Amino acid sequence: MTAKLSGRVEAEGGADWLVLERRLPGDQRRSWQALTESTLLDRFIGRWEGDPSSGEVSFFMTAEGSTEASSYRIIECTAPGKLVVESDFMGSVWHLALTLDESADGSLLRFAQRLGEGIELAEIGPGWEYYLDRLLAVESGGTVDSIRWDDYYPSPGYQALKG
Repeated sequence: MTAKLSGRVEAEGGADWLVLERRLPGDQRRSWQALTESTLLDRFIGRWEGDPSSGEVSFFMTAEGSTEASSYRIIECTAPGKLVVESDFMGSVWHLALTLDESADGSLLRFAQRLGEGIELAEIGPGWEYYLDRLLAVESGGTVDSIRWDDYYPSPGYQALKG
């Protein structure tokens, strides 16, 4: 099985962004917890350590078995609707913006990563699709076991998508 491409490139604030959306079954507050509480985040991607009020946390990508932390700066955190963070990662700055909106049947997550030098859509797009589908699986009461990396990468759709 090959996962569907759901990302798109949007121009915003003078930059191009990779944007992906997922409709989560929980209300906005529940979805916010899934994205910001370390133990809940660890179910599908990784955990953070530190004091968020300091403006920075250490993030461990436990889904990949990583024992090394990446430092993430918290640019904006407005519960339960918006989280903006950035990190120096793999030789470039990763700027990530998550927004949650309440909807009649749960909440709508809009995940965006600013594109720039050293950030390749063909590399990051499939990864975010994979992790967001893992989030959707656990939030829907399932497990991440059915979400297989090989169904996401490589992605001909992301190789063709240009910013």
